[in-house]
Amino acid sequence: MKKADINFSEPLNCPVRNILDRIGDKWSLLILLVLEQEDVLRFNEIHQSIGDISQKMLSVSLKNLEADGLVNRKVYPQIPPKVEYKLTDLGKSLIPFVNALSDWSKQHMDTILRNRTAYKKKL
Repeated sequence: MKKADINFSEPLNCPVRNILDRIGDKWSLLILLVLEQEDVLRFNEIHQSIGDISQKMLSVSLKNLEADGLVNRKVYPQIPPKVEYKLTDLGKSLIPFVNALSDWSKQHMDTILRNRTAYKKKL
């Protein structure tokens, strides 16, 4: 698909809007990066790795990523229940782009923070 073939003004049919709406939220990219570091993680392990995400928001984010086929959720029928999460092949195919964005963020964070400070001073 060529860039010219994308109609950005159609929210439901624009692949860029559709995907960025999901992975562009506050937590999805972090969850994908955490799952990429370890092959399989349980809910509390993901929660501890991220730290400041609420359990409810983590649950919602994981369900959304699972619905998109980026994360696989495996439930073991035991007591207490055991649930594990891992990246699907589709999720793994997204990781190089997530890593590129992460690398770009690390490289430019200081500059962006300085720019924000300078902008606030102008207000």
